[in-house]
Amino acid sequence: MIPHNKPTLGVEEEFATLRVLRSGQLAQGPEVEAFENEFCKFIGLPNEHAVAVSSGTASLFLALWILNAPGKKIIFPGYVCSALRHAVGMIGGYESIIDVGNTSPNIDPTKLEKKNSEIVIIPHMYGIPIDLSNFQSKNIIEDCAQALGAKINRKSVGLQTKIGIFSFYVTKLMTSGGQGGMIISKDKSIVDAIRDYREFDYRRDSKRRFNFQMTDLQAAIGREQLKKLPSFLARREEIFQKYKKEGLELLDIETNYDHIEPVRYRAIMKTKNPKKVIQSLESVGVKSIVPTEDWEILGEHDLLPNSLKISRETVSLPIYPTLTDKEVDIVLSAIS
Repeated sequence: MIPHNKPTLGVEEEFATLRVLRSGQLAQGPEVEAFENEFCKFIGLPNEHAVAVSSGTASLFLALWILNAPGKKIIFPGYVCSALRHAVGMIGGYESIIDVGNTSPNIDPTKLEKKNSEIVIIPHMYGIPIDLSNFQSKNIIEDCAQALGAKINRKSVGLQTKIGIFSFYVTKLMTSGGQGGMIISKDKSIVDAIRDYREFDYRRDSKRRFNFQMTDLQAAIGREQLKKLPSFLARREEIFQKYKKEGLELLDIETNYDHIEPVRYRAIMKTKNPKKVIQSLESVGVKSIVPTEDWEILGEHDLLPNSLKISRETVSLPIYPTLTDKEVDIVLSAIS
C-alpha cells in the first residue's frame, strides 16, 4: 500500500540522534539553541528571534498568551485543525468562527473585515499562503504549521504579522522527531517574553510558567530536517506539477497572484465524488483521505457553507519527498 503520507528520514537523522544520546545532554540545551538560530536564518530573521517548543499547539498557546488572550474574542476559521479550538479554550478566550472563501481553504478576508475582534488566528491551509498586508492593524497570529517555506512578496510566511507559529509534527513538511513547534517574531521583546515563560524551573520569582521545552534530541533531528527542507519542497513541487499536468484539478493559488509562492503540503483534488475516488485509489493500493471531514469542521455548520463544500468535494492525494515517479503513475492510473 502506498501511504497517504510519511516522514522522510535518513542516516543523517540517525547520526544526529546518536550524537545527542552519546553526549548525555538529552533535555533542552545547545542543540535547541542551534536549531532556533538556524531556523531564524532560514526564515530571514536575526538570531534569537525564534523559540523552539514542544509542539505546534504549544506554540499557538504561547502566541495567545503573549497577546493577553484570556477573556478576549478570538477569530479563526472553521475549516481548520482542532488545535486552534483547543488552544483558544486552554487560554480562556472566546472563539468566533468564520467561513473560508468560495474557492480557497483559507479564511475569507471579506468576512474578516466585517468582524470586530481582538485577536485573529489565520492559517495558511495546505501550504497556500494568504496575503495579510491589508490586516496589519489587527493582532494576528500567522499559523504557518502547513506552510513552512511559502512566501509572500519574497518574504517568508510568519513575517507578515506580529507572531508566526510553526509545527514539526510527524506529517508536516519537516519534523523534529514526531512533535515540536517554533514561534517567531520580528519583535525580540515578544520572543524574549515567550522564552522566559518556557524556562519554567529554578526561577527566583513568583511568576507562573509552564514546561513547553523542546529536547535536544528533537532539535538535533529538526536541524537535519531543516537542511533537507529545500529539497523536500522541490520534490513536492515536482509531484504537484505532475498531477496538474495530467489534468487533475487541485486547490492552488489564483493564477494572477504572482507575488505568492506556495509550498505543496497537500495535493488536494477537487471532486464531486470523494468516496468513489478514494475507493478507486484503494483498488490499486493507494491510501488517500478526505483532508478535513465535515464532522471536523468547527462552529455552526449552517454558517459555514464554503467549509462544508470543500470538505465534501475534496480528496488528499499522496505527496511527499520519497514518493517515486512510478508511484505517482500508479496514483494517476486510478483517477486521470
